[in-house]
Amino acid sequence: MITGIVVALPEEISTLTDQKIAKGTSFRINDEFIIFCSGAGAVNARNAAEHLVQIGAKRLISWGCAGGLNPALKPGDLILVDHLIDAGNISHSVDPVWHAVVKTKLDKFVNVQLGTLTESSQIVSTSAQKQILFECSGADILDMESLAVAKVANRIGQPFLAIRAITDPASMDLPKAVTVSLNSEGDIVLTKLILHLCLHPYELPGLIRLGRHFNRSQNTLKRVANALLQSNS
Repeated sequence: MITGIVVALPEEISTLTDQKIAKGTSFRINDEFIIFCSGAGAVNARNAAEHLVQIGAKRLISWGCAGGLNPALKPGDLILVDHLIDAGNISHSVDPVWHAVVKTKLDKFVNVQLGTLTESSQIVSTSAQKQILFECSGADILDMESLAVAKVANRIGQPFLAIRAITDPASMDLPKAVTVSLNSEGDIVLTKLILHLCLHPYELPGLIRLGRHFNRSQNTLKRVANALLQSNS
């Protein structure tokens, strides 16, 4: 059975393969897994999921990093999502049988935590915003793509999972250098980043801290990928 994996950003792709994959294209890792590099956001993720189904995927995974809403979660923590809540407060499910199989497999390699995921149409950059979302939704993490993939899978009756590692915890405010430097596809425009840091050098420590957190989440995802991709799942 072919599993399609929707991944938003090249930096997240690198946790699955060394192959460079352009946005809007797919790459077959082996006989069982195909990756699609979607770009950021729900529209891109939905299009990626639909394309994967068209080329033969029979189940779907949303893969990558996430922001923490639950204060107990730390950078690098792995969340195997067991429940999703969209922006309209409508619940969406994961496949319980597949979820149990994957959890059992991953438990041997990494500390797997279960949690609820909610969606956001834009980057949630402050700890105050995260606290409000946590209190209103009860969700543990958020991202911009998983709900879109889940909706495609649920609409056509295919199994779905979301596998996410925490990058920015609930207590962390993202440096403004990040938000002002992003383009519509979620890529950092280096010239904008450098210019902003030149004008606001006091943000550099926060940017370095975010980079360390991101490295932790990448390392977690790499361990998960080694477990997931090298055997039947």
